[in-house]
Amino acid sequence: MNIHKLARTTPASRALIASRRAAGFRESVVAEQLGIDRKTVRKWTRRQRSEGTAGLRDRSSRPATSPTALDSAWRDAVLALRRLRFTQSQIAQVLKLSPSRTQRVVAAVGLGKLSALEPPVPDNRYERSQPGELVHVDTKKLGRFFQPGHRVTGDRSDARLRGFKGWEFLHVAIDDRTRLAYAELLIDEKGATCAGFLQRAAAFFSRHGIRRIERVMSDNGSPYISTDFREAVAVLGARHIRTRPYTPRTNGKAERFIQTMLRLWAYVRPYNSSPQTSAPLLSPPGSSGTTASGPTAHFKTAPPSTPSRSYDGTTSWEITARARAACAASRASRG
Repeated sequence: MNIHKLARTTPASRALIASRRAAGFRESVVAEQLGIDRKTVRKWTRRQRSEGTAGLRDRSSRPATSPTALDSAWRDAVLALRRLRFTQSQIAQVLKLSPSRTQRVVAAVGLGKLSALEPPVPDNRYERSQPGELVHVDTKKLGRFFQPGHRVTGDRSDARLRGFKGWEFLHVAIDDRTRLAYAELLIDEKGATCAGFLQRAAAFFSRHGIRRIERVMSDNGSPYISTDFREAVAVLGARHIRTRPYTPRTNGKAERFIQTMLRLWAYVRPYNSSPQTSAPLLSPPGSSGTTASGPTAHFKTAPPSTPSRSYDGTTSWEITARARAACAASRASRG
């Protein structure tokens, strides 16, 4: 039973009310002890006597009778037209019903949206056969902070640093075949910034054996449809693939990798400030973690020239998986 968060009584306290009344306590005394009205004491005492323990549970708020409810034949007609892909306004016009009543009927069976009539989309799991055939890119906006938030301290009066807050943007790139991933924490997600990140990601992949990137997949965000990003993809000699609007599952490897980063790094424990969050990530080579698809990876420290979580530059870290072995096997298979 889902009890309302503001409910003054529960089945246990209602049983206590009935037991105290049965013990001879007066209504006014029981009401004062439990901080409730005398009518409430009288109601639960009466229900317990007439219905037993079952009477102490919440009842449905639905009325016993609904004289104005729509007849079953009319409901069947509404649903039949809905399954013929009629809109709610068209159904109301054809059957001479009010739009609100039509909406209630179709929503009650889960057909409030026409998309509910479509069959569920089957899982489309894919993996490219060669490293570099497809690289997924995506971004995630993270809040910048300089002291623990109210979830840690319990204090919401955070006005003294209000003018110094902002956002940071986690940019990720992951190879579809090897799951070799590269990420940077940048100050924005503009087209030029995403283009620069793609160039550095390509250089990182090249150092680990992926010499050429054939395709780059992204969503339809404004930085990815910009001229700067388009030119960066052209410089790599790659083809830019954009996902279908409102279909993030197409770019699921990047989405899953971002969730892994959030769980294993950004939100794994409380941090005192934004600069401190990069400390667990910059672990010595050999410490294991998890990539978007699950296989073991190794975290490497960021290049010495890159400051740790600097707000006037970029912060990067490299996650090395089984890329070199996969690339060597790929070259051997090609002969």
